[in-house]
Amino acid sequence: MKISVEEIRSQLLESARVKQAMADSISEAIAEIGEMLIEILENGGKILLCGNGGSAADSQHIAAELVGRFKRQRSALASIALTTDSSILTSIGNDYGFDAIFARQVEGLGQSGDVLIGITTSGGSPNIVKAVEKAKSMYIKTIALVGPKASPLDEIADQTLHVPGNETARVQEGHITVGHIWCDMVEAHFSNR
Repeated sequence: MKISVEEIRSQLLESARVKQAMADSISEAIAEIGEMLIEILENGGKILLCGNGGSAADSQHIAAELVGRFKRQRSALASIALTTDSSILTSIGNDYGFDAIFARQVEGLGQSGDVLIGITTSGGSPNIVKAVEKAKSMYIKTIALVGPKASPLDEIADQTLHVPGNETARVQEGHITVGHIWCDMVEAHFSNR
């Protein structure tokens, strides 16, 4: 089965529609969270990120942009993707269950003054929910990047951003766009030093 040029065009237009809807609905929240991330880093805190599958890749991507660089030369910034250490993930998964793989790392690596960004297109991944709950119990700020549906994270996270896409791929595209905007905001601040 072949995808037609018209279907490709349709996917691109749908991606653009989702970004337009984001611009109309969550621009202010993206800016507020970006300022919070700057404040956390200014005060010596770190950014922890977690997600599953494509959201794990987004977590790693955002952390890499912060520790490395996005567009500008500046000092490295404290950010950790909790999705990358296979020994930690498999030992926690084996000993405590898959639902604990991120919460246990938050407990071991996080501290008051940090922020956890949980990324889940469904909004209901149990291991993300548990990580956010653990972070809240440790006075760690929490941000959830989710899809369009109501999420248990709406009641738990300090802030939840809903990306209004109808397909997982479009939501993921929205999530990485938000991540890139945050990286740009943070980097613009820290590169002016």
